[in-house]
Amino acid sequence: MVQNEMMDRPVIDPKVRDFLRTAQKPLSGKLGEIEKDAHERRVPIIPHETVVFLNVLLGQIKPAQILEIGTAIGFSSSLMAQHVGENGQVTTIDRYEKMITEAKENYAKQGIEDKITLLEGQAADILPTLNGPYDLIFMDSAKAKYYDFFPECMRLLKVGGMLIVDDVLQGGTILEPTETIPRKVRTIHRKLNAFLDVVLKHPSLDASILPLGDGLLLITKKDETDFFYLIDELNK
Repeated sequence: MVQNEMMDRPVIDPKVRDFLRTAQKPLSGKLGEIEKDAHERRVPIIPHETVVFLNVLLGQIKPAQILEIGTAIGFSSSLMAQHVGENGQVTTIDRYEKMITEAKENYAKQGIEDKITLLEGQAADILPTLNGPYDLIFMDSAKAKYYDFFPECMRLLKVGGMLIVDDVLQGGTILEPTETIPRKVRTIHRKLNAFLDVVLKHPSLDASILPLGDGLLLITKKDETDFFYLIDELNK
């Protein structure tokens, strides 16, 4: 199982991070067991401070249709499935067979298979086939793909809906000059910066970055702007 080095690179004081992860109410039941097991195995899932925040946020906005890009072991989709209501649905996408197998097992443990549709394959291939609209989209996949997936997310998201993007600060390295970044991760650095430059300034979006985990970005769609021009701009 691939481990996430960002679990050890908080963007806030480590003592504050530890307080947020230990002082806030733990999850109960099967989902709590899945979270505990993931932490013990160092499996990369959303940290507990993000879990608590999403529970409060989703409890208020009550999304019925949710799209997730990056299923992993099915933890975050299981969490979100608790908030979609009787007729709601979480659709989640992943391409890694090992992750998909564990996610299905975790859904079965909780008896929530009817609440979650798991689409297997490349998000780049699957996203154009979806119609939406979704009330909420949660993106926690390959960081270099956030920019690429963003136009499809905006197409699929309803006006007034929210796109939540995880791990946008990269342990604070997002602020460093490109030449100081190791070559193997420069593409991530470049495309994340380009992504943030668009979403934090565009008049058709309201956006805010929260210092939870490795940076949680919230984006609200204000109108039906077509963002597919971004793909051409990046490739110029």
